[in-house]
Amino acid sequence: MVSLYTQQSKNVLRTWLLMGVFLTFVIGVGFLAAQYFGNSSILYVAVAFALVVNIWSYWFSASIAIRSVGAVPADPDEYKELHRVVENLAITAGLPKPAVYIINDPAPNAFATGRDKNHAVIAVTTGLLGMMDDNELQGVIAHELSHVGNRDILVMTVAVVLVGFISILANLFLRISFFGGGNRDRNAGPLIAIATILAMILAPIAAQLIQLAISRKREFLADASGALLTRYPEGLESALRKLGSYQAPMMNASTTTAHMFITNPFGAHPAGQWVQKLFSTHPPIEDRIEALEGLKV
Repeated sequence: MVSLYTQQSKNVLRTWLLMGVFLTFVIGVGFLAAQYFGNSSILYVAVAFALVVNIWSYWFSASIAIRSVGAVPADPDEYKELHRVVENLAITAGLPKPAVYIINDPAPNAFATGRDKNHAVIAVTTGLLGMMDDNELQGVIAHELSHVGNRDILVMTVAVVLVGFISILANLFLRISFFGGGNRDRNAGPLIAIATILAMILAPIAAQLIQLAISRKREFLADASGALLTRYPEGLESALRKLGSYQAPMMNASTTTAHMFITNPFGAHPAGQWVQKLFSTHPPIEDRIEALEGLKV
């Protein structure tokens, strides 16, 4: 049976897996580049770069995730009720109160980020605040606080940075391959063709491995934990129905950060659902609601 403590341990292991996949990919690209340019120092630079990025992503990925979605600190006076809900539920959960952020977006959504419970952030959209009643808002915040308690935020936040860097590195390597100079010999033609094909294949595979490492089960556990926290699963059920019926995507919807949100940021429109299936990190809303309906709180 999945519990809070097994989930915490699994998320630590998943974080190491993400960093391992990233390290392997960068070293592979560095090796190909070193062979192509006949300069072994490129490989050493690639290894050093991968290590630095792994460490940096652990410490600073939360701030990157926040900026990437345009979140800003929620003014305590303007958003007094939101701060009150977050603080009360954090006390109930035995967690420090996370920093509270606002995303100016009409699409209803929310996410939690940070490397641990002492550096956690909860961000909600203005659309969510305008759509949810008190019980529904509490259900959403309780869900996000459960991600904090389960240490989901560690693996989800690190993934944002590593997936982004993999895309950048693959694109950079391909540009260098086609337009770069260096000590290329007469055998470089076949080698660069192979290197280019490998880079094109490995980049999406590495990114997809990172996405798959973020288990969809974390949403079911956060839903259940959130319902237990509020003692009112109907509030989260109703919130999920509203979230699942909203058609339009978020203004800054991205596959890089999609896994962080409580629901698909691409909206319920068929096109958004198609994008979500390609990068499926959330179980269907209907399955989540059905699981909540089976809870006896």
